[in-house]
Amino acid sequence: MKQPAILLEELNISYGPTRIVHGVDLAIDEGESFALVGESGSGKTTILKAIAGLAPDWTGTISVLGRRRGHRPDRAFARDCQMVFQDPYGSLHPRKTVDDCLSEPLLVHGLKERDRRVKDALDAVGLDQRFRFRYPHQLSGGQRQRVAIARALMLTPKVMLLDEPTSALDVSVQAEILNLLKKLRREQGLTYMMVTHNLPVVSFLCDRLAVMRHGRIVEVADVSDLKSGTLEHSYSRELFIASGGEPAA
Repeated sequence: MKQPAILLEELNISYGPTRIVHGVDLAIDEGESFALVGESGSGKTTILKAIAGLAPDWTGTISVLGRRRGHRPDRAFARDCQMVFQDPYGSLHPRKTVDDCLSEPLLVHGLKERDRRVKDALDAVGLDQRFRFRYPHQLSGGQRQRVAIARALMLTPKVMLLDEPTSALDVSVQAEILNLLKKLRREQGLTYMMVTHNLPVVSFLCDRLAVMRHGRIVEVADVSDLKSGTLEHSYSRELFIASGGEPAA
């Protein structure tokens, strides 16, 4: 039986005494693009942070590509799984050039051929080499997010965690980044786990989705159910209608 790319079993996550995520079970196939959707505060981003090692107070099981995650920083785990954050300006160091940002993961992990790898990463995300020695404030929002995606790709991970990757961008730029993510997934065989509240983005980029409410999953559905307006749970249908969808008769 094929091992899921991401496996969550009875995942509970807390911040201090407050439990945010309750008993989440999910299996995401290798090469799949999967979305967590729901209103703000439903626990979506908290799950991504736990997988990435940024929310250490959890119980249950988190496995990526068959490797169980522990509660401590894990350098080997980072080679398999990287995260792209919502705010591309906040996630890039303002006093480091693009070259510095892309080189840092290579230096931390002792990887060679830095010059070639940086050039290849810029090419992969559609940025000209002239951007290499610019600072984040010299880039547009879309260009900064391309750099953030390139940085996540530097260690050639197989799993990418995407936290609202287009929500901080202008509408015209959102489509460019979504097309880039679709292209990278196809060319590099990536598995995506994406958090978003934007259901049209899910329809464009994802194969399946899980709907979250108050830290629990209320429904897991194929994206075809989203497109046809045939989601089953009442809360899922509320989200669909709020996004401008027309439910099936």
